Amino acid sequence: MPSRRPVPPPELRKTTTPCWADLSLRCKPLKHVAFKIHTDALSSPSDGRILRRRILIRILSHLPPPSRVLGLVCKRWLRLLDQLRRSLSLLDWSFLDSPSRRLVVRFPELTDVDLVPASISPPVIPSGILLNRGPVSVRLDSEFETPNGAFPGASSRNADSYRCPTLRKLSLVAVASELGLMKVANECPTLQELDLHRCTDTSLRSISAFRNLQILKLIGSMEGLYDGPGVSDIGLTILAHGCKRLVKLELCGCEGSYDGIGAIGRCCLMLEELTICEHRMDAGWMAGLSFCGNLKTLRLQGCRRIDLDPGPIEHLGSCPTIEGLHLQRCQLRDKRSMNALFIVCEAVKEMVFQDCWGLDNEMFGIAIICRGVRVLSLEGCSLLSISGLESVIASWKDLQRLRVVSCNKIKDSEVTPTLAGFFSLLKELKWRPDSRSLLAASIAGTGMGNKGVRFFK
Repeated sequence: MPSRRPVPPPELRKTTTPCWADLSLRCKPLKHVAFKIHTDALSSPSDGRILRRRILIRILSHLPPPSRVLGLVCKRWLRLLDQLRRSLSLLDWSFLDSPSRRLVVRFPELTDVDLVPASISPPVIPSGILLNRGPVSVRLDSEFETPNGAFPGASSRNADSYRCPTLRKLSLVAVASELGLMKVANECPTLQELDLHRCTDTSLRSISAFRNLQILKLIGSMEGLYDGPGVSDIGLTILAHGCKRLVKLELCGCEGSYDGIGAIGRCCLMLEELTICEHRMDAGWMAGLSFCGNLKTLRLQGCRRIDLDPGPIEHLGSCPTIEGLHLQRCQLRDKRSMNALFIVCEAVKEMVFQDCWGLDNEMFGIAIICRGVRVLSLEGCSLLSISGLESVIASWKDLQRLRVVSCNKIKDSEVTPTLAGFFSLLKELKWRPDSRSLLAASIAGTGMGNKGVRFFK
């Protein structure tokens, strides 16, 4: 009788786990494996595909903007990236005006849309001439003479194409009819920020239809690009009564006077920030600022004049809540208007001068009226000297932060011990007044900066 093979105890038996290939190939041939996997994937519920789609969207949403080129991988990734896009600048008007509404279908989650580039008529024969004016770039032909034809504007028949329920910010050329802008307001109920180019008094008649509007920018005319009737006191009054919830308002190339600014101050009680750029206002408009009871920041940009005739000082009033006064690229050569401006902004705490012409020691000395300044920034003020700076900031006992950049008339060698001691008490100091001396100090000892034969010795 043959001897039986001894059976090892259970604890010493080797347990083997069957692999996936053994289980799948045990009963079916190899050629049917791929077919079975494909049919199982098709017969599985769509929850897994939705989950993978959500995970992919989450991954793509954390990538930086340059990663948008990943849309070239496949159409699916392109559709997912289009759903993640929040801002868009439209270049072709047909993409918006088509019956298929391609803009909203392809980009359903847009919150910021700029329609101004698509509203500009392209030249028939491209000449390679590009005109840049602020945020707007226009391609011109070689026979371009007058800028009036650069903006054809949007007609009322195209207004229905602006439909986008999630839109928060919109930039467009103001339409000529009331119905056009009203349709835009009805189709974009969540709109909070609006930029109107080539705006007129007529186009503002339906501005009250934007019930949630908080930030508004009106561009009446833009030098070198287009000109027109613009916005006068009539338009500013319509605006004041129609948009009482405004928080920020910017007026570019707008006309007006004391009446228009006063109406905005009386009606827009929530207004905190007012920007006036390249204004064409009549004399005496500055007195209307005293009606802005909640104004926090006043910005003047690119103004060739502040106010031709501000009127008597006792009629100016003041803005007690104002905290910031910013003057950028302005002509500051009129002593009377500067005095009136500082009287109105007497309670200001932050004062900024950037690339202003005419700001010499005499003009800057008027700022001594504002006693509560805590932050001062001077940049590109080439006429101001160290004596003019010291005479003003010595009277500002609350000054905590000082920034002086590219003021070439202020020299480090002219800083007095008194001024140096005052600098030591500041919380923040950025001192780069003379760019030439800073460059000379940085290349000292390197041999650079020499001329002629001495450099090659």
